[in-house]
Amino acid sequence: MTSPRTAQRLSRILSMLPWVIANQGATVDEVCDRFGYTRAELVKDLDLVFVCGLPGYGPGDLMTAYVDEDEVVVDTADYFAEPLRLTSAEALVLLAGGMALLSAGTGPPALGPAVAKLQSALLPDEGAIEVDIPSEPEMVGRLRDAAAAGEVVTITHASVATGAETTRDIEPWTVFATLGNWYVAAHCRLAGAERVFRVDRIRAAEATGERFDPPAALPPAEVRYTPGVDDPRARIRLGSGARWVAEYYPVEVIAEDDQGLVVEFSSADPAVAARLLLRLGEHAELLSGEEVAAARDRLRAAVLARYE
Repeated sequence: MTSPRTAQRLSRILSMLPWVIANQGATVDEVCDRFGYTRAELVKDLDLVFVCGLPGYGPGDLMTAYVDEDEVVVDTADYFAEPLRLTSAEALVLLAGGMALLSAGTGPPALGPAVAKLQSALLPDEGAIEVDIPSEPEMVGRLRDAAAAGEVVTITHASVATGAETTRDIEPWTVFATLGNWYVAAHCRLAGAERVFRVDRIRAAEATGERFDPPAALPPAEVRYTPGVDDPRARIRLGSGARWVAEYYPVEVIAEDDQGLVVEFSSADPAVAARLLLRLGEHAELLSGEEVAAARDRLRAAVLARYE
């Protein structure tokens, strides 16, 4: 699964590179102002681009990207010299994927015209190809109808982490499919904040008849975690073998020093951070967070008991 943080970083890199290539001699300040970088972030992303290329990894296979005093330098690899040429099979796979997203109702507005353009180039005869998502669960239709009508729904939801069931009223905004599962994004009245629920974890759903007004601008339909005021928090120092956590999880970076990266990790269940700490082992150190420390110790004891 690609995290929102990684997706945002990739999107910024893909926006920045064509502009820098088209504006040779751009300064660090110009690039930072235009794309919202700090100098350190820009250098880090250019270092990533520097190792991108095709197998062989010779001078003609890799991109060149670096900061030369106050100038941002990007030279494309040789294979960028010619326009991308898709084979028929590659183009059909791309078309089918785009049509599947449109069929599921999860594609962005710009996807429709792009799919139409690709289809007209590949299959000029209308109706030559049709892509439909398999029949959806009954619960999906029920939640989608409630979202369209602006109707509050009472759901019984089972926690992914513990399996414990809670009953809560939600104001459903969007129902969408991603990563092989269906989700509903909603305002949860129990949490007092936005939440994204996996539909197959919803045991029951009943429309209450009460109406609500959705936000004027709905958040993107994506799986993400929004920390609540009462959610457990832990401050963790990540060593070199655990820095990937800052890219994969929605953490807040507090500080960086010779010993590693210090982040604040939030989760609805302290067991999430506890399992991560055991997984990271010596590469991570828990600096604060009593609930997480207690959950980690319980989990560690349970694991040791199995071996004994």
